[in-house]
Amino acid sequence: MGSSRLPGKVMEDIMGYPLLWHVISRVKRARSLDNVIVATTQNSIDNVIADYCIDNSVTCFRGDEDDVLDRFYKASLDYNVETIVRVTGDCPLIDSDVIDHMVDFYNKGKFDYVTNTLPCTYPDGLDISVFSFSSLEQSWRHARLQSEREHVIPYIRNHPELFKIGSVTNTEDLSHLRWTVDEQTDLEFVRRICQNFNDIYFGMQEIIDLLKIKPELIEINKGISRNEGYAKSLKNDRLIK
Repeated sequence: MGSSRLPGKVMEDIMGYPLLWHVISRVKRARSLDNVIVATTQNSIDNVIADYCIDNSVTCFRGDEDDVLDRFYKASLDYNVETIVRVTGDCPLIDSDVIDHMVDFYNKGKFDYVTNTLPCTYPDGLDISVFSFSSLEQSWRHARLQSEREHVIPYIRNHPELFKIGSVTNTEDLSHLRWTVDEQTDLEFVRRICQNFNDIYFGMQEIIDLLKIKPELIEINKGISRNEGYAKSLKNDRLIK
């Protein structure tokens, strides 16, 4: 709820439901997942998220705001998770088929970590990571850079000599498309996309087909840089003892 660029964004209304509802509902459709856990902070501003999870029978864990790596580790530890699929809470157009494809790729290759952002070929907003609890634990024990604590994955990506890393790429480079929600224009884009469908369970290809018919929708939130939060972390990076 404390987003600096769009405060309260996860509870913003999209077609009569909070943004977070769209994320949870879409992730739940993935056949490869056993449970969905919302990992939010202990801050009072995020009580609304915890209450929403209770009211809607969604598993919720509350942890440190700044040490997101610690939050993920303790959530996974508490719920005895062996394989973690990470989706950020500001991606209301996440595609469950992409999740299942990545989990299948992860399992078949016996990887420690799989991503679809090395390189980025999917739209921003379909970023997914799949990794083992042992890799998460190793990161939690050894990560010392602030950027490696504020974000969950950097330690693994910074140490390819320690982990077996796999990359899933799309058949077409769609990395120029922006479907995540960080700014008000992002929220407007998602709302406009959803207005063109009768239900929320449309996938990536349906959105691509829509944008071919209505390319003007792309202009709504065009020009915003990808991963601005991580770039800011790197700029202000420091060693944590």
